[in-house]
Amino acid sequence: KIFKTDPYAWKKLLELKELDAVIISTPWEWHTQMIIGSLEAGIKYVGTEVMLGITLQDHWDVVKAAEHHKGQVMMLENVCYRRDVLAVLNMVRQGLFGEIMHLQGGYQHDLRAIKFNDGKSNNTGVEFGEKGYSEARWRTAHSIHRNGDLYPTHGIGPVAEMIDINRGNRFISLSSFSTKARGLHNYIVDHSSEQHPNAKVKFKLGDVVTTMINCANGETILLQHDTNLPRPYSLGFRVQGTRGLWMDVNDSIYLEGTSPKGHTWEAAQPYLDKYDHPLWARWSKDTEGAGHGGMDFFVLHAFVEAIKRKTATPMDVYDGAAWSAITRPASSRRCCA
Repeated sequence: KIFKTDPYAWKKLLELKELDAVIISTPWEWHTQMIIGSLEAGIKYVGTEVMLGITLQDHWDVVKAAEHHKGQVMMLENVCYRRDVLAVLNMVRQGLFGEIMHLQGGYQHDLRAIKFNDGKSNNTGVEFGEKGYSEARWRTAHSIHRNGDLYPTHGIGPVAEMIDINRGNRFISLSSFSTKARGLHNYIVDHSSEQHPNAKVKFKLGDVVTTMINCANGETILLQHDTNLPRPYSLGFRVQGTRGLWMDVNDSIYLEGTSPKGHTWEAAQPYLDKYDHPLWARWSKDTEGAGHGGMDFFVLHAFVEAIKRKTATPMDVYDGAAWSAITRPASSRRCCA
C-alpha cells in the first residue's frame, strides 16, 4: 500500500537503526538503485535477487559503491547451491573430470505463460493474492525493449565457481548472438488472434540467445537464454574436462577409465550420490519445504551466517557483477568485456 502512493518508500525503511542487512526482491530495474541506496544508508550487508543491474554502468556503480562504503553485496544466486551442481563441484575439486576445458549452462525455460500471466495465478494453480500480482507487469517489458541474455546468472554462476573465476581466473571476452523473435508473437496469436492489440507489439528479445565466453586460463563457456519457445525446463549444464564430462539434460556422465564401457554414457545419479556435497549431506533434512528444492535454504543461510559472523559473503560483489554483466545486448558483433 505504501509503495502504491510512494515508490521510494523503501528509502524510509533504511532509516531504521536496528537494521543489520537488507534483502532486495523487487523487479530487476530496481536492484541497482536499491543496492546503492542501502550502502549509502550505512547497511553493511545487502542481499539481492538476480540481477545486480541491467547496463554495464549499473554494475560499475554497484562495485564502486560497495568498495567506497566497505559493504558486502551478495547476489543470491541459488543455483550455486543446487544439489547436483554442488556434487559436480565436489567432483571437479577432486579431479574426476581432469583439467576442465569447456562448460555450458543457461536459462532454458518456457516462460510464455508467465510473460502473459493475468495476475491471478502463476500457471501452476498457486494464487497470488486478493488482487493478484503478475511478473507480466514488469518482466515482459524487458522482452519488448531488450535483446540479450536477460538472465545469465543461473547458468554462469555454478560453472564460474568450478573454474575459479575471480579467484585466479577471469572472463576476458564474449560473443553473443540472438535468433529472430517469433515465439511471443505466435503465443499471442495462438491464444487470441492477429487482431489482439498485443499482436502488434514488436519484441526485441531473440527467442534463443547464445553467448560464448573465453576465460584467461583457456576454458570456454557457452550460455543460452531460451524462454520464448516451447521446451521443458533445463539449465543445460555441461562440465567437460580431459577425463570426461557430465551433462544434466539427460542425467549422463562419462569418465574415461572409470565408466564401465568406453564411448558409452552412464547414469550420473550414482556419482552424484557418492560425491554428495558435505553441505547437502549434513543439512538435507533441514531443506524440506524450502524454495526451489532446498537451494533457497542454503543461499539464505550463507548470507545470514556471514552477517552473524561479520565475515565476507561467499559470493561477493565482484562475482555478482561478473556474472550479471553478461546481460549486455546481443548482436552479430564480437564484444570484448
